[in-house]
Amino acid sequence: MDSKKVVLYTRDGCMQCKMTKRYLQEHDVSYQEVNINQSPESANYLREKGYRSVPIVFRQDEQPIIGFQPAALKGLVG
Repeated sequence: MDSKKVVLYTRDGCMQCKMTKRYLQEHDVSYQEVNINQSPESANYLREKGYRSVPIVFRQDEQPIIGFQPAALKGLVG
């Protein structure tokens, strides 16, 4: 398992978010979930950074993965 911290931004009712969470769980990738419906300040943070949709997967010092992208998520699997 990768020791780098993974943060997944999601929102309620988002199918791509659910698919991304399922992928990470099935591949034993630990992550911190931030739901923008429950954390409006995080939604503002994402907007300020220029992001307009979720899911977004952030990992230390790497480009974020936007949307459900199994090929890109594969890189998180240890």
